Amino acid sequence: MQGVESIIKKRQKAGEKAITAGTVAILFAVWFCVTAFHLVDAKLVPAPLSVWTAFTGIVRNGYKNHTLLQHLGASLGRLLAAFSGAIIVAAPLGLASGFNSKIRAVWEPIIEFYRPLPPLAYYTILVLWLGIGNESKIALLFLACFAPIYVSCVSAVIGINEDYINSAYTIGATRHQVFFHIIVPACLPDLFTGVRTALGVGYTTLVSAEMVAATSGIGWMVLDASRYLRSDIVFLGIIIMGITGILLDRGIRILEHIVVPWKGKE
Repeated sequence: MQGVESIIKKRQKAGEKAITAGTVAILFAVWFCVTAFHLVDAKLVPAPLSVWTAFTGIVRNGYKNHTLLQHLGASLGRLLAAFSGAIIVAAPLGLASGFNSKIRAVWEPIIEFYRPLPPLAYYTILVLWLGIGNESKIALLFLACFAPIYVSCVSAVIGINEDYINSAYTIGATRHQVFFHIIVPACLPDLFTGVRTALGVGYTTLVSAEMVAATSGIGWMVLDASRYLRSDIVFLGIIIMGITGILLDRGIRILEHIVVPWKGKE
């Protein structure tokens, strides 16, 4: 019976992959037809060949004194530094806040106040405090990534079935043991969901972080190219950011599958 279910699941996954590949192919076909028949001005929507030419040109010659890898490395360096810091700080704090109402009472007003704010609303303050270097950009991305992780951890702890906790106390478990052996494992699935959300929020904020006084980064390259109506480079940067974001998210999903193998299973 299990063998039959395994075969069915494999066929379903193969079918889903085929649908995904077909969707991507259709999008590229529409893009090619729109540009080939000049339905839209080439300055607004460049042809796929123009984007490829821009890619090969930047790979050979770079863009504004930086290679493509340097631009990508600058962006990913800022993002991953802030993202890693947010996980290290927000995850333990969120779990502790969910477990202890007094800790939550201290931090929840602060998080709820700045979480709805647009990043650029407080980026100018960060620039005044930290300067126009990478410090202010990393701080902006840190704050953008912090809130989703914190909120997901708090909600995960609050949503745990109290019977599990009471059962642990009944057999003599301490609060320390309950936290690390029941709370933390139970919250890992929601924690990874918050981490994936935080990565997406951080990547979208990356362009804002590179708008002010930056001279490198994929987001800066896109913004700089838009000033000169280089839509081919703009499209190239967007495609690179999209592919990079997919790869980073896929990496988190692989790690989640390793750390939380029981997720989604009865």
